[in-house]
Amino acid sequence: MRAIRVTRLDGPGAMEMAEIDEPVGDGVVVDVYAAGAAFPDALLTRGRYQYRPEPPFVLGAEIAGVVRSAPEDAHVRAGDRVVGLTMLTGGMAEVALLSPDRVFKLPDNVSFEAGAGLLFNDLTVYFALSVRGRLQRGETVLVHGAAGGIGTSALRLAPVLGASRTIAVVSTEEKAAIATAAGATDVVLAEGFKDAVKELTGGRGVDVVVDPVGGDRFTDSLRSLAPAGRLLVIGFTGGEIPTVKVNRLLLNNIDVVGVGWGAWAGTHPGALSEQWAALERLLSSGELPPPEPVVYPLERAGAAVASLENRTAKGKVVLRVRD
Repeated sequence: MRAIRVTRLDGPGAMEMAEIDEPVGDGVVVDVYAAGAAFPDALLTRGRYQYRPEPPFVLGAEIAGVVRSAPEDAHVRAGDRVVGLTMLTGGMAEVALLSPDRVFKLPDNVSFEAGAGLLFNDLTVYFALSVRGRLQRGETVLVHGAAGGIGTSALRLAPVLGASRTIAVVSTEEKAAIATAAGATDVVLAEGFKDAVKELTGGRGVDVVVDPVGGDRFTDSLRSLAPAGRLLVIGFTGGEIPTVKVNRLLLNNIDVVGVGWGAWAGTHPGALSEQWAALERLLSSGELPPPEPVVYPLERAGAAVASLENRTAKGKVVLRVRD
């Protein structure tokens, strides 16, 4: 089968197309039609992720496709349209082998390419807003990196989960259009966003900040929170891991909340299936629109992952594995 392998830890340029044996073992065998790309893929290509497989290894943590075979006691059968999580490697290939508890039926109204763009981002954001962020109906959500995968997911999900207003923070005017298309109520530029948010909210601030960026905007995010507001720490695509002076938390009764979706799923049996069941209902009903990812052919996987590393990606990035 065709697969994308990392042959050395030199970044996305070290990703190569290769012919390798299909995976074997117990589990659900899926003929992959599309595979998601995420920021951890970029880190993995440089050996900078907490999980560090030795090259060569196949990248890819999320897939969409058709079940070829499944164990008798699995909840899916041959021929089912599914999405699935490999949980970090093995997805960017024509065939994937997955644990049955990480495979989920894909609604008929969602394409394979949209499906491959659902799992990492939507499950992370659903967990962030509903479990860790305690989002309440009528609250205002500020979204950093709003034109990226997590950002566009947050803009799609927050209104469905009860937010009455979403304020997108973007780095360029071009990305503002992407955030607006994803459903943002308001869009502001990263430069000077604190003052813009203060004006938009009449000085009150926002209830929840979704932050997959980190870096030097962190302190101004804290200053942008309303009393009892929550800042959700999802990642550090900005590169620098910020620190917080905890007296700021006292002054306005605000929270800095860690969002470790993968760690939570690994220690809470049934969490993935519960989260997917909630998303599937929203997708099937049409209440939650599926993502509209940027799609690259499999042979351009290196360029796809590079767009995540250099922050030029516009929304979720997906690879088309087969037609």
